[in-house]
Amino acid sequence: MSKRTVNAYAAMQAGAELQPFSYELPEIGADQVDIKVEYCGICHSDLSVRDNDWGISQYPFVPGHEIIGTVVNIGESAQGVKMGDRVGLGWFCHSCMHCDQCMSGKHNLCADKAATIVGHHGGFADYVRAHWAWAIPLPAALDPATAGPLLCGGITVFQPILQADVKPTDRVGVIGIGGLGHLALQFLHKWGCEVTAFSSSSAKTEQAKAMGAHQVVNSRDDQAMQAIAGSLDFILNTTNVNLNWQAYLDALAPQGTLHTVGAVPDPIPAPAFSMISNELTISGSPLGSPALTRSMLRFCERHAIQPVTEMFDLKDANQALEHLASGKARYRVVLKVR
Repeated sequence: MSKRTVNAYAAMQAGAELQPFSYELPEIGADQVDIKVEYCGICHSDLSVRDNDWGISQYPFVPGHEIIGTVVNIGESAQGVKMGDRVGLGWFCHSCMHCDQCMSGKHNLCADKAATIVGHHGGFADYVRAHWAWAIPLPAALDPATAGPLLCGGITVFQPILQADVKPTDRVGVIGIGGLGHLALQFLHKWGCEVTAFSSSSAKTEQAKAMGAHQVVNSRDDQAMQAIAGSLDFILNTTNVNLNWQAYLDALAPQGTLHTVGAVPDPIPAPAFSMISNELTISGSPLGSPALTRSMLRFCERHAIQPVTEMFDLKDANQALEHLASGKARYRVVLKVR
């Protein structure tokens, strides 16, 4: 197939507003697929990379890594997808497929993995390109208009459930009821756990319970935090701010795990005495492999789990980004591209 011109929205420098931007895709590689974008979710990581908060951004920068679309071009060696398939693409768009991590099914830990929006143009565009393995088939029962956030936010909070070997009999907690947290509540509730939501906003109490929380604890209430001391087997942090970590470590039962998927700015303290005496674990994870992402989508299909979303048109991308940055999103923002 001839080269393809892509129409997108891009930031030309750190912190800049997005503006129309066109670029040309070269001839497709043997292991690649082109996806015609229908919908693209917006993640806080899009803001972080736009603003170069992590020091890894490249410009022009086209955001978007919660992509739903259809396959319109396939390289000669691509497997697992065919023309016209509806697929999702998340944070990763490539991995080497031959290292020990890839060969053991842990593609998300590949040293040569590539991010969809770092050194690569993302889904605020009419087309996006990826390695076929990361183009994840979307189950028919999932709504393509709302499924995009599952490809980043969803797998980000699903991976730790398996990594930490969370059991249906466990008592668990979720810190932060936002874009990630509202999905974590749904997953852990359907997993069979007794779920505690930690939130500093009492306004979210009823919403959190509707999404699967059995109880909501005000994280700023010292007495409420002390009341659950030693009771939780697993706590998942979905926020990207510094917290009173000791209070959450105190909430863990013996052999409990505090797991973060939020990129908190400062190191998390690990007091040796409490870690040793109670065999506690502090851990983290980066999304999940293609196989686990497929499993996550099937789990969502089985249990009717879906993100709570707000829809904007692609042409209103700057407005949508500002809506997210202001903290007003409930709970994920999706751009309609098609």
